Amino acid sequence: MNNWRLKEIIVMSVLSVVFGIVYLAFLPIGKLLASFMGPIGYDFIFGIWFIVSIIAAYILRKPGAAFLSETIAATVEMLLGNAMGPIIIVTGIIQGLGAETAFAATRYKRYSLWVLMLAGVGAAILSFIWGYFRSGYAALSTPYVISMLVARMLSGAIISGMLGKAISDSLAKTGVLSSFALGKQMHKERSVS
Repeated sequence: MNNWRLKEIIVMSVLSVVFGIVYLAFLPIGKLLASFMGPIGYDFIFGIWFIVSIIAAYILRKPGAAFLSETIAATVEMLLGNAMGPIIIVTGIIQGLGAETAFAATRYKRYSLWVLMLAGVGAAILSFIWGYFRSGYAALSTPYVISMLVARMLSGAIISGMLGKAISDSLAKTGVLSSFALGKQMHKERSVS
């Protein structure tokens, strides 16, 4: 984090706290969906639980932003009372690593919609592998498990990637991100057109 500016650290931390609260707020929605559909109910909205990693990385464009923001958000969620306790931090680390992988693959140079969606899919896949062993998905039928994985990957691409980009772009259009990488890029694009 040598080349991080203080305001970048502050923005990442604020985003992480806000989304830690959002993550906790979405647990009852996941439980409700799971009560009707079984475990797959969570997978349809699972992308919400790693959206901060995509938003922070897209705004800041710094190595580690996805990983750190997701880890901080999971810590906040735990401190606010997530019933899973400290293991939720490990979950956040895994989700953050999954998202971070997509940005690392582009050497932190590409932040297109496709890369953001891929980051969401990466977080979905790693979190699913973790969940498979931790939550006993092996006891479920193979077609059901595959359906869960596909639903989670789509959720990662759509909720984390597409919605994360839309939220970030909307924030940038207000001018509040003008001194951050995303705000500078948008200003440059407006100047050219």
